[in-house]
Amino acid sequence: MKCAVPGWGSRAGDFARAFTLLEVMIALTIFFMAMFAILETVTRSLGAARSLQQKFPDIDALGAELIMMMKTNKLEEGSVDGDFGDLYPGYAWRRDINLKATNGLFQVDFVIQSSRGRQCVEWTNSVLVWDTRWSTFGRRP
Repeated sequence: MKCAVPGWGSRAGDFARAFTLLEVMIALTIFFMAMFAILETVTRSLGAARSLQQKFPDIDALGAELIMMMKTNKLEEGSVDGDFGDLYPGYAWRRDINLKATNGLFQVDFVIQSSRGRQCVEWTNSVLVWDTRWSTFGRRP
């Protein structure tokens, strides 16, 4: 480290020492190169983490919707389908309801289909639901 102004170092002693402009420029260059390298690494890491996140619909949400429907309507056999709209683009769902016994026991099959990409992927789930309004158990004549 040398004095930036000639002659000041000998007059003021050790307190007049300073960095030269070249040393400051080299230090700033190294600092900014390191900062850009760190920011680039963080950007790549965030991009990789975002690509690893798979957003697909939860099949249990269809079951919850069925339970809410059962509170207001009587459960009947049939098939209903639809899509998830803007929430999950490229995904469609289907619900098949079949009567398994005469006392109100239904089998409900949920299917979620993905038409994203080249191959079609399908998730299925089946549940048994008992609708008490179909049952004659406990009723008095």
